[in-house]
Amino acid sequence: MSAAKKKFADLAPWQKTAVLTLASVQLSLAATAWADLATRPAEKVNGSKGKWALITLINFVGPIWYFRKGRRA
Repeated sequence: MSAAKKKFADLAPWQKTAVLTLASVQLSLAATAWADLATRPAEKVNGSKGKWALITLINFVGPIWYFRKGRRA
């Protein structure tokens, strides 16, 4: 049997705060990665820009991976 899914309104205040904080961090990471990718010359990106734009859609891991492995100095 599957457990009933909770709605956001049913969460405790601390849970709502945690969800909103994590969502904010995720969006900030993704927006920063996309902005950097858009302004960085293609020759300073390891691989294609399109590939990295898609990878940054992966929660938390994608943008961090882009900043660690996707950019050339």
